[in-house]
Amino acid sequence: MSVSPPMGMAGLAALEERLAHDLLTLNWRARPWLPTRSHGGQAVIDVLVIGAGQAGLAASMALAQQGVAAVLLDRAPADYEGPWATTARMETLRSPKELTGPALGVPSLTFRAWFEAQWGRDAWDALDKIPRLQWMDYLRWYRRVTGADVRNGHAATAVRPRADGLVEVDVQAPAGHATWLARRVVLATGRDGLGGPQIPPFMQDVERGLWAHSSDVLDYATLAGKRVGVIGMGSSAMDSASTALECGAASVDLIARRAAMPMVNKSKGSGVPGLTQGHYDLPDAWKWRIRHYINAQQVPPPHGSTLRVSRHANAFFHFGCAVHAVTQAGRELRVATARGTFAFNFLILATGFAIDWAQKPEFAPFARHVRTWGERYRPPPGEEDRELFDSPDLGPVFEFQEKAPGTCPGLDRIHCFCYPAALSHGTVSGDIPAISDGARRLASGIAGLLYREDVEHHHAVLQAYAEPELLGDEWTPADTSQRVLPSP
Repeated sequence: MSVSPPMGMAGLAALEERLAHDLLTLNWRARPWLPTRSHGGQAVIDVLVIGAGQAGLAASMALAQQGVAAVLLDRAPADYEGPWATTARMETLRSPKELTGPALGVPSLTFRAWFEAQWGRDAWDALDKIPRLQWMDYLRWYRRVTGADVRNGHAATAVRPRADGLVEVDVQAPAGHATWLARRVVLATGRDGLGGPQIPPFMQDVERGLWAHSSDVLDYATLAGKRVGVIGMGSSAMDSASTALECGAASVDLIARRAAMPMVNKSKGSGVPGLTQGHYDLPDAWKWRIRHYINAQQVPPPHGSTLRVSRHANAFFHFGCAVHAVTQAGRELRVATARGTFAFNFLILATGFAIDWAQKPEFAPFARHVRTWGERYRPPPGEEDRELFDSPDLGPVFEFQEKAPGTCPGLDRIHCFCYPAALSHGTVSGDIPAISDGARRLASGIAGLLYREDVEHHHAVLQAYAEPELLGDEWTPADTSQRVLPSP
């Protein structure tokens, strides 16, 4: 006789009870072992994580397993961390539903467990891809059941490494402005973690009210009845184009420089455990070659996202249309391309992101000291790549390294756990497939660094340790003379 699965809130409550037991049996939250620190009467946080999206939450949970408490800062209001419920516009995630994401190897912490607890196995089997907003709901649940210490409405406005083993972080919060102190700072700041939207030079003189980047907050209902142009043909281009069409745009023209749409997701083809675990130790030439190949081949938009656009008769795909200039004629934009000039009422730039420290003024105190791959490695002709050139050259625990030793003491106390770490570590610090691998690497590395810094303290603790294993009454001393051979 089959038993119907638990559903809704009752099923979720049962799952949470199971998760609590799983974490108990795994002894997940190791007992605290770090000495409490203060400086000038102010408490020092062991690890301060900037960003409470999926990367920050995974890092927090992985650190908890190591007995290291983390505090997470996020400028967004509660439940709106990351892009999922704000600027993302895809209907579903690209990643296969079976991927375990930030679950860190705990079955009851996976999206699948969360989904089946509420809707059952049959609903799971019928699910194709994970709906975007449902993924956000899962992350909200993840935050709650893992007990992550998230401070919402807290924006880091300056990060200053110091020579005395501390990092200062200026924080603007609802209660006002304050400077926090931490031993380690983790930047879990997402896809644009060290920069922001990539805006082509041809947009320099165009009125800001006539265009937006695909990552901008935008009320797409304002595009109803307008002729909209989208520059780009990747995932964000499809998401923006389909949203505009669904909101009543008169037409949407997608403009691509490339001659044809890429058909194969090479990045997906590289996702094997060996690369996940071995990328950091590859020779520089192989790291660069693999990441450049994926960049050059370009990632195609998802199948469903493309169909979401093409099902509209007023959607038009244009290839081989490199943009030469964008000019303004009253309230209209003229986009001159290699195949002619388009006229639009509004333009959306789906041009991706750039590592651009100027867009992250909070990192200005240390940005100029960060060593990049452009200063580490010179690629062979034909493999030049701006994104890779600008990527930070990170150490084994995702830590920044100095261009010139000694010029920015304490820089290595800041850990880059966001997309720009990909060249150094592989895609383990942002994307769903290997986020748990990256979080474990980060957490175990930080735990080791903290122990090494406090080794004198831990040695003293070892010496003072006096909990008896034996009480002295577990045995009776023998009369040894009765048990040995007689003396000759």
